[in-house]
Amino acid sequence: MPQKDNISDQELISLCLQGKDLGYTGLYNRYARGIFNSISRLITHSAEAEDILQETFFTAFNDQKRLKEINNFEAWVRRMAINKSISHIRRKKLLFSDLGDHEFRAEAEYDIRDDEIFESRVEDVRRCINELSDGYRTILNLYLFEKMSQDEIALMLGVASSTVRTQYHRAKKKILSSLKDKAYYE
Repeated sequence: MPQKDNISDQELISLCLQGKDLGYTGLYNRYARGIFNSISRLITHSAEAEDILQETFFTAFNDQKRLKEINNFEAWVRRMAINKSISHIRRKKLLFSDLGDHEFRAEAEYDIRDDEIFESRVEDVRRCINELSDGYRTILNLYLFEKMSQDEIALMLGVASSTVRTQYHRAKKKILSSLKDKAYYE
């Protein structure tokens, strides 16, 4: 039997379809960490994020019909995990304020140093992101880390694109403000 690392996703899926543990274990070990990272950027409580990860893989492995048709297992499972995370957030009654057609406009007093500060140390930015409200953090993470378009996020969350745009910019502004408050950025 070839080593798990040398087996393609399609071969692992074929093993899953035959009911062989090597297929399930191989796919889970290959993708669980990255998918957990995507989930935990949206769901900050680690036990809840782990539950969503397990539920996602359980759903993926039990959908034999879809599993047969999958070309990109990682993308399929990641999207499923994000959808489950969003559903979890909705169940917690997270509200995204809809600002209608109100567009976020660039501020006249824009300072180029804002971009420099935004690119500051990763741990500071991560801390600031985690301090955001759930709504801001969700939109920021989907846009920046999951590379979803603002229209996709709006559709997924059931809000207007302008709301996503506005909340993204407000989240970025809150992060910048928090980073500026640190003494070593002055």
